[in-house]
Amino acid sequence: MNKGPKYNFGFLATPVPQTSGNCSSDRTGLLSLSTSTSTSSRPESSSAAPSASVSKLRKTSKGSAFCTPRPPVSRTPGSARTLYTSTSATSAAADSSILVAIVEGRGQARGEIGIASLDLRNPELIISQFSDNQSYVKVTTRLNILQPLEVLMANTACENGNMTKLFKLISEQFTNTSISTVQRKYFNESKGLQYIKHLCLSEYGTVHMEVAQKYYCLAAVAALLKYVEFIQNIVYAPASMKIVFRGSEQTTMIDANTACNLEIINNRLNPKSDHCLYGVFHKPQTHGGARFLRANLLQPPCDLNTIATRLDCLQELTEKEELFYNLQSLLDRFMDIDHLISLCIQIPKQESVKTAESKIANIIYLKHTLELADPLQAALTGAQSPLLKAYFQSLQDARFQLILQKVQAVIHDDTHYQKGSLNMRAQKCFAVRPHINGLLDVARKTYTERVDDIADMVRQLGEKYSLPLRCSYNSARGFFIQMNVGGKGGGPPKEHLPSVFVKIGKYKGTLNFTTDDMIKMNDRVKESLQEIYLMSNIVVTELLNEIRDHIGCIYKLSECIAMLDMMVAFAHTCTLSSYVRPEFTDTLAIKQGRHPILEKIHLEQPVPNNTYASDESNFIIITGPNMSGKSTYLKHIALCQIMAQAGCFVPAEYASFRLADQIFTRIGSDDDIETNASTFMMEMREVNYIIQNASHRSLIIIDELGRGTSAEEGVGLCHAICEFLVNLKAFTFFATHFHELTKLQELYPNMENYHFEVQHVFEETANCEKLKFTHVLSRGKTRETNYGLELAAMSTLPPAVLQKAKDVLAQINEQQKASKTKSLEVEQQHAVFRLASRLLQTARNSRLDPDSLRMYLQGLKNQYIQEMGKQEE
Repeated sequence: MNKGPKYNFGFLATPVPQTSGNCSSDRTGLLSLSTSTSTSSRPESSSAAPSASVSKLRKTSKGSAFCTPRPPVSRTPGSARTLYTSTSATSAAADSSILVAIVEGRGQARGEIGIASLDLRNPELIISQFSDNQSYVKVTTRLNILQPLEVLMANTACENGNMTKLFKLISEQFTNTSISTVQRKYFNESKGLQYIKHLCLSEYGTVHMEVAQKYYCLAAVAALLKYVEFIQNIVYAPASMKIVFRGSEQTTMIDANTACNLEIINNRLNPKSDHCLYGVFHKPQTHGGARFLRANLLQPPCDLNTIATRLDCLQELTEKEELFYNLQSLLDRFMDIDHLISLCIQIPKQESVKTAESKIANIIYLKHTLELADPLQAALTGAQSPLLKAYFQSLQDARFQLILQKVQAVIHDDTHYQKGSLNMRAQKCFAVRPHINGLLDVARKTYTERVDDIADMVRQLGEKYSLPLRCSYNSARGFFIQMNVGGKGGGPPKEHLPSVFVKIGKYKGTLNFTTDDMIKMNDRVKESLQEIYLMSNIVVTELLNEIRDHIGCIYKLSECIAMLDMMVAFAHTCTLSSYVRPEFTDTLAIKQGRHPILEKIHLEQPVPNNTYASDESNFIIITGPNMSGKSTYLKHIALCQIMAQAGCFVPAEYASFRLADQIFTRIGSDDDIETNASTFMMEMREVNYIIQNASHRSLIIIDELGRGTSAEEGVGLCHAICEFLVNLKAFTFFATHFHELTKLQELYPNMENYHFEVQHVFEETANCEKLKFTHVLSRGKTRETNYGLELAAMSTLPPAVLQKAKDVLAQINEQQKASKTKSLEVEQQHAVFRLASRLLQTARNSRLDPDSLRMYLQGLKNQYIQEMGKQEE
């Protein structure tokens, strides 16, 4: 029995699992699939009974190759996983077609992780191996970027119901992803290396040398490819797959919590809204471009050469209008090339009418894509930036013309991709040139005659009954009859139709129906069509076998299209707003920076603010009343950093960034019911994660900390955490209401205080002063006191309650009143430190000419003398 694939993909469509199980006893291969899943759309549930065994790959006594893991303690054994997913995961996973295999070392090698991922619509096998800590931050970050459809792990990860820490973590954090387990013996590094040597394209052939000693990722490759072969009932053609080893060294790590807090891909309140960083950019025109943009926002590069190359390309696109519009119009005509390559290199184990039709359609799509290579190259003619010149040269590859000539020798010149099922059906029928296969020509003639007979029959029925009938077609019911009802020239209502018409349905002002003779003729047309597809398949299969040797150039085209699409999206956004090209130094300096999401969604321009951080002031404490703009300001810094490292201009008048290897955030005050964690416990977990993983080149954003416990404990914890981070040399922006923390500036010269200004405005209607928020950041700590009470007054609390609160506060202030003044020695040390830091920074980064440099140094000297003089006075 011919068993279909577990996941069915229409071209440019989302994965559709089979409604029936994939574990029946007539299936050969890995067998007994029983998957722990969280959604009803998955083909198997965790409570499904295992199917019969197959002896080809294992002995019956050893148990099934796949097993259902015991669910966490909070769920009863055998129950489906709770449908509780984060908004950032749900939408991405719904469109996913990625399978991931993960294996972890045991014993002393615990924490050594091997990962292999394969997109069923994109034949790029990505393999990684790295050491992770016990929080598995690198694994969860990678899975958050991939948002896999299914995760494959060894059955030893949940043996006898005892789940490993990694298995449990993935189960809890990625509840929208299926988890399948396979016997450990299929994680075989020798088999994995054989797969890579057998499948890898010659252009990427050096990858086997990179991974020859990386046993865990090779083991993951072996299990993943065997599993895909089993569930999809396909094999990949030899030397046809792009295989890449990808470490995490050249990218900036952004954990899932940070991605959610910053709203990089999804809006937290409304997942369907485009009010997020991804939505700021003009929507990419290709599927590959959209995937590439998402990946670069979630994991931007931190290699300076890569970023500079992208910025040069973007600058040229924004300056050359003709180049921009030519590329934009061409990109709109490209289809999902990645999916096309995947379909071209997959070899079904059993041929059928469906696979034959798919192959013919793929050849038409391939012809359409190859015909766009020359116009794309012409559009890039004269480009000056290194990236565009490199793509121009790659499009000169002779293999494009070679493949196109082979396709044109078999496929008719007039065959093109067209929208509409009937149009595309005609293109597939007559795709192969005449006189190549005599029987095919006869079958097509028969098909044409039968279609003409249907059209003649509809015309005759219309004349016989004096009805305005027309012949229509859809893929579900084939040919049928349509008639407009009512109005001028319309036919009679449904009740007055002759009895010869059957299966009558109405849609808006149109009646759809057929006849018994038309149903029989549809069957004969379908038979003719199947003959055409099967005979065309013989010719097309030979053609695909010939062009697979040259498929490597299509991979290069796919990379080119994805990158160009992202850069055009960047250019479109940058030209609509006043964005500036960022620089990369060892200083974070943003002049008049604006929040990119607010700028897009608000009619009024958001209030711009300056930002500065360097080695001499790497820890910024920000104070100010609630609603003054602290959270928005902090998020804008991180979002601009991500945009700059992705290769985009930023919303500011000037911007300089230091490359960040990791971006951390601690924002919000949510609890977690699932893990029984209070607000304070969540804060401590997030801060502990930052402390354990941050480096001296990280960017850290902390918005409120220690608010979930008593004020005294909160201040103590914040003080200790600040002292730890200030010695780390990471750029840290810390917003707080604990004014005691502002005194840390007296102890650490690399700490600086900033605050958001507010104004007191007398309101005649209320006959009292009220706060007016300026959203302007200024140096120093806030001088506002009791602003919480003033904001409470704005919420119309009863006056008696407010007055009581003021009285209690006055008593507390009297008891705690104490003043401390800075010592002369501390001030002098600060002045010396500032002078030394600025001199070092000037020596490293100065681009000034000698005269300007002399003036700048004189200014530093005068400022130092002035500061020392004030202190002595």
